[in-house]
Amino acid sequence: MDLLTLLLFVPACFALNMAPGPNNLLSMSNAKRYGVRMACLAGIGRLAAFVVMIALAASGLATVLYTSEKLFLLIKVLGAGYLFWLAYQLWGAESSDEGMAAAPMGLWGLSRQEFLLAAGNPKAILIFTAFLPQFVTPDGDVAFQFLILGALFLVLEWVAIIGYACFGAFLRHWFSRPTMRRLFNRACASLLASAGIGLLVARRE
Repeated sequence: MDLLTLLLFVPACFALNMAPGPNNLLSMSNAKRYGVRMACLAGIGRLAAFVVMIALAASGLATVLYTSEKLFLLIKVLGAGYLFWLAYQLWGAESSDEGMAAAPMGLWGLSRQEFLLAAGNPKAILIFTAFLPQFVTPDGDVAFQFLILGALFLVLEWVAIIGYACFGAFLRHWFSRPTMRRLFNRACASLLASAGIGLLVARRE
């Protein structure tokens, strides 16, 4: 792997990291409700899921998951179902501060949400089976190259987590009234549900 490969990989990877996917929307929503610090720490759950996927891609198992029609369908349905569940919860969230504080989620619960959402997204499998290998030189140390690319991916994903969390906290001031908070929650819920529909209709290329 040479410097030119890394210079090509970083901007392309960062564009994928910053795309407004389900996990980034969740970070934004969590930051609005629980603060930037909690949303960023919860993002560790997402990174843990990606570490597993990177390890699978390096070992070749991720390709088996992606090429297996039944496994791909199962992951797709479970991921979409979880998105619908999150959208349902967010849609019905109380708009008042008292209502939101009545049953707050802890760091473990938020991290688990991030992990399950990332693990149930078949598009993430596609990234690690079709995108990362493009920057790996077959005649080099494949495991080491996956380690470098995977580490860079995780760092850039962490930047995306922080960015969306800060944006969510910024929106917190704009949506200070209960009616505006309800509007924000339902907008995020609609986007998550739309992402769920997108997963269900997604096909392997």
